[in-house]
Amino acid sequence: MTGDIINLRTARKRKARAEREVEAAQNRVVFGQTKAEKQTRKANQELEQRRLDQTRRDERADDDGK
Repeated sequence: MTGDIINLRTARKRKARAEREVEAAQNRVVFGQTKAEKQTRKANQELEQRRLDQTRRDERADDDGK
């Protein structure tokens, strides 16, 4: 038995660190938007909502005075 000696504590820490890194990479893909990207997306949504509201017809005008 002339194999290399492995410190099990260190091996477990390396394995746990690698698993955390994989999970972090997945989270970056799913949740990874910068603050600027979030602000841009929100501004675009608000702009689209304003455009939609501007073209909306008033329900009271459709009633023909009833």
